[in-house]
Amino acid sequence: MTAPSTADATEPEPGTEPAPRRRTFGLAAATALVMGNIIGGGIFALPATVAPYGGVSLLAFVVLSVGAVLLALLFGKLARRSPVTGGLYVYPRDAFGPFAGFLSAWSYWTMCWVSIAALAVAVVGYVDVLIPLHGDHTLEAVVALVALWLPAAANFAGTRWVGTVQVVSTVLKFVPLLLVATIGLFFIDTDNYGPFNATGDSVPGALAAAAALLLYSFLGVESAAVSAGEVRDPERNVGRASVLGTLASALVYILGIVAVFGLVPHDKLVDSGAPFADAVNTITGGTWGGTAIALVAVASITGCLNGWILMAAQMPYAAARDGLFPAPFAKVGKGGVPGFGVWAVAVLGTLLIALNYTAGPDTTFRVLVLITTFTGCVPYLLSAAAQLYWLAQGSRERIRPAGLTRDLIVAALSFAFSFWLIAGAGYAAVYQGVLFLFAGIPVYVWLRGRQRTAGSEV
Repeated sequence: MTAPSTADATEPEPGTEPAPRRRTFGLAAATALVMGNIIGGGIFALPATVAPYGGVSLLAFVVLSVGAVLLALLFGKLARRSPVTGGLYVYPRDAFGPFAGFLSAWSYWTMCWVSIAALAVAVVGYVDVLIPLHGDHTLEAVVALVALWLPAAANFAGTRWVGTVQVVSTVLKFVPLLLVATIGLFFIDTDNYGPFNATGDSVPGALAAAAALLLYSFLGVESAAVSAGEVRDPERNVGRASVLGTLASALVYILGIVAVFGLVPHDKLVDSGAPFADAVNTITGGTWGGTAIALVAVASITGCLNGWILMAAQMPYAAARDGLFPAPFAKVGKGGVPGFGVWAVAVLGTLLIALNYTAGPDTTFRVLVLITTFTGCVPYLLSAAAQLYWLAQGSRERIRPAGLTRDLIVAALSFAFSFWLIAGAGYAAVYQGVLFLFAGIPVYVWLRGRQRTAGSEV
């Protein structure tokens, strides 16, 4: 097992890497990173995706909000122990060794680029409100690719630029979304909600299935922990930013989903390509409101992609510095961003987008979302297990009983919550997710074999 991390534990050896980077994210920027990564395509695209489940989706949002806050508290505690970039990779690595760290990093990285492709696809429905695409899959693919590559290009400007973009884009989308979510409550028609459980399955089964899809809208709660190496005073600010960003996002989500379900008739919502725009059109009685919210949605998703691309580059960067990811991922450009990681996620996202519009966007988006549920929950499970491991190791002299009880409850509930979401993703998503996960094992074997060979030659 590796030694527990400190602020310097994952810094490169002298002469092999650039000097440690200056931390550029304050509390506001870190909170904006969390909110910006959470509030992206989720709230704009998923109401229509979960509408077939009925009103049980509203209950699923409440359950997810509670679970997301638990995860935020968990990551805040873990960041106090290991306040470095790549958190969800570092925690399992320190607790269980390099293989667990690699699996967490590989799974999270897979989740990132699959999620980025799904977000880029989500832009298309709202661009169609602004500029009709007439169902032309070629045009839709071009729009999705532009939505992917513009924020990828912005990332090459450096982490300071990424933080600034996150603050601006978060404010631009958070304020109008909150206004819509509150004003819309006065225009709700309860007949629009449709049946509570429209699936024909049991309520617990429908709840778990809806939650597995909706988790996609809460991915990003770990953003500050993954980027802890960029956050000033991470022992304090990572936890605060995680909780504040998650609570603010949950408030907007719950109010927003209640408003959308009550504004758009259930049968129309099921087939909607831009549910929030349809909801605003109901409020305004025309189309100008939907056009305005479509602009906000495009800005929101693009800003979310900006943050997710940074995250997708930082996780393999942290693993590559330990020799657990290919060496090019550890190279950092002048702006402080791992450039190869940005290129890799952009290229992989491009391939998925091309597949999406070849196989049919109506079905592939849902598949991508469920795969991200599995691949995202694996690092959550391993991080919660790492916290339970450290708590079990703690001595009475180092741990207060009250604090131990609280931390045990948070870690245990976070583990159970992540496990429940994986189960709710369904057999197909778990099967495909496991294939993605196991595809990384040959990479690990090759990298570790190279390390052993290099060590024996020294």
